[in-house]
Amino acid sequence: MPEKPSRTEVLIIGAGPAGLAMGASLRRAGVPFEILEREDRVGAAWYHHYDRLHLHTDKKRSSLPYFRFPKNYPKYPSRLQVIEYLNAYAERFAIEPKFGQNVEWASHENGVWYTATQDREYRSRCLVVASGYTARPKIPRWPGQDSYRGKIFHSSEYKNGAPYRDRAVLVVGFGNSGGEISIDLHEHGAKPCLAVRGPINVIPRDLFGVPIIAVAKAMRRLPNRLADMLTSPVVRGFFGDLRSLGLMPARYGPFAQVDRMALVPIIDVGTIELIRQGHIKICPGIERFTESGVVFTDGSELDFDAVVLATGFRPAVSSFLIDSPELDSSGVPRRTGREAESPGLFFCGFYIAPTGMFREIAREAKRIARAIAKKLGKRSESVLSAG
Repeated sequence: MPEKPSRTEVLIIGAGPAGLAMGASLRRAGVPFEILEREDRVGAAWYHHYDRLHLHTDKKRSSLPYFRFPKNYPKYPSRLQVIEYLNAYAERFAIEPKFGQNVEWASHENGVWYTATQDREYRSRCLVVASGYTARPKIPRWPGQDSYRGKIFHSSEYKNGAPYRDRAVLVVGFGNSGGEISIDLHEHGAKPCLAVRGPINVIPRDLFGVPIIAVAKAMRRLPNRLADMLTSPVVRGFFGDLRSLGLMPARYGPFAQVDRMALVPIIDVGTIELIRQGHIKICPGIERFTESGVVFTDGSELDFDAVVLATGFRPAVSSFLIDSPELDSSGVPRRTGREAESPGLFFCGFYIAPTGMFREIAREAKRIARAIAKKLGKRSESVLSAG
């Protein structure tokens, strides 16, 4: 016999950084909530990332609401430290998600959000989707891929470069993951190559000792074009001519990139210097696979023992908000950090921010919590018993 529907003022989907930040902010506002998480722990995605990963934004500007990273952590916390922080965060605010709850659908009717998992139905006055931008790997395909005898896998499956010592490995995609995985492969004695299909924007993690996020925060008040114009000479002086390394600079700057493409520019943590030293080879985009390697778009051909697809992620919101007008053609929420067109629906953590995802999540969570508290405070009657 199915369980009775669970009723709450606010239902949050996801117990990653965004879901936890929402929980703490609602707790501070005195609004009851429940959190659903499909896996068996908070911050589950961070357990699956590669070992070498560190926050690319400094801890001072990356804390979630009302609880800072510990003082003894380094400026850029490691993956394990982020996991430790997220667990401490949940404990600090007494956040106890319902684990193993895979949301199958959610719909709105007569002022109530109905949300169903594999074994239970939930009813709430507000629904906050905080399931994360990186829920679903993007895995492209190429001609000849099935005939390739090496291993092809997404960066979400990569842990470290130890198995690839003295082996040639192609990393596809020069984003933040691709750049750092290439460093990790080199540090483990592998022979990494980076397949870079198009123009890129690269910024330093620190600029003369100042975290780049602090610079971005200050410049964010300016129009994108002006901010890019002011920072371009400094970045060019920091890295030199990228063309000499086989890289093509984008025609527009990093601020415009975020707004145009919802892509964070590459925050360099040492990749460019290893390219300059010849430890990481730059290749063009892939044309097709062979049995032993890859033919590139310029006609060159190389053999590889493995190929890592650092080709990014997409949200998985469309799996339960089916055919929703709140999502664009890629399944990305059209509006994040404030109430959607559908009454009582909020998205948290889906804005690709030049000043860092954790910082933006913290800002959105506080703003959403205030909006929900105001919204619920205006209504004295409960509609949750309807139906």
